[in-house]
Amino acid sequence: MTPRFLTSFLSSLLVLGSTAMAQTKAPMLDIPAITAGLETYKKDLGNDFVVIVQRDGKDIYRKEFGELKATSQEAIGAASQWLTAALTMTFVEEGKIALDDKLGNYLPSYQSYSKGWVTFRQCLSHTTSIEQDPPAFGALLKKKKFESLEAEVNAYAKDRKLQGKQGTLFYYGSVGPNTAGYVLELIGKKDYDRLFRERLSKNLGLRRTSFMSDGLEAESPFAGAKSTADDYIKFLSMLLNKGSFNGKQVLSEKSVNEILKVQTGAAKMVYASPLSQGNAYGLGCWLQEKDEQGNGTLVNCPGVSATWPWISKSKNYAAIVFTKSESPEQKRMVFEAIRELIEANLPK
Repeated sequence: MTPRFLTSFLSSLLVLGSTAMAQTKAPMLDIPAITAGLETYKKDLGNDFVVIVQRDGKDIYRKEFGELKATSQEAIGAASQWLTAALTMTFVEEGKIALDDKLGNYLPSYQSYSKGWVTFRQCLSHTTSIEQDPPAFGALLKKKKFESLEAEVNAYAKDRKLQGKQGTLFYYGSVGPNTAGYVLELIGKKDYDRLFRERLSKNLGLRRTSFMSDGLEAESPFAGAKSTADDYIKFLSMLLNKGSFNGKQVLSEKSVNEILKVQTGAAKMVYASPLSQGNAYGLGCWLQEKDEQGNGTLVNCPGVSATWPWISKSKNYAAIVFTKSESPEQKRMVFEAIRELIEANLPK
């Protein structure tokens, strides 16, 4: 093969590859009434945002506004913890942990400071009763930085008081999810981001979702993920379709049902996200609407200045409003209006 022919051959491959990539890029699917309505909320959403709506794993609406693309990676804030709940359930399915396992079995520091009776379920449902950061939501993003999850969790054990018996108080914050995440590191013998990539990202095809930190502070299972609209809608579609994605069972239907049902019991609501007050809580997600058995029918996991993902089991669709991480603080009434706009114009 002559050098000239080789060059021509390689150039042809590059062209074919580029063409294939262009062909596989998801097309924009427009519903004019939804687009017209969303245009009125551009300022509230920071002008740059993406909205995707899926049913049965397929787009029924997809639109990019401003400069943000469906493949643009941004910090997703509190929406990270829904991913953390799903990752935890992969360990449960393998029998490596149980949701009602006591953390004292894994964390000597929790045992030493009288927090050993706290369970995984309480960590993921914010009912550990361990002292949290002050009840100002912005403070969650400005909390003390730790070099590792181990250092962070040991500080929780030593420096945070139990404000009541475990399981009796709901206080929204990073303590529970980040503690659960560190125990997963211990059991899985890998750092948190690698566990997520190997156990969930690979099976869902999440190409640009990561919990990797900047190296200056610990990874945060509560609010430290970066993702894209394209990636996160796959996760939502999997939940909506009983744990199945592209013909593969990523989570069991039992695990999905566990994530999407009320987990707080009789715990007193002390502090909730301002975006979700009045809602019930599952594992890593808010239950805005539920049936008589406590199973979520409208479930979401919004961030204050990040993405707003949700699934509606009653109307059989998944959706995400994905914004830049530095967008203005989101207003619940805006997203309620957007959800109602979408539902009013869904194809039958």
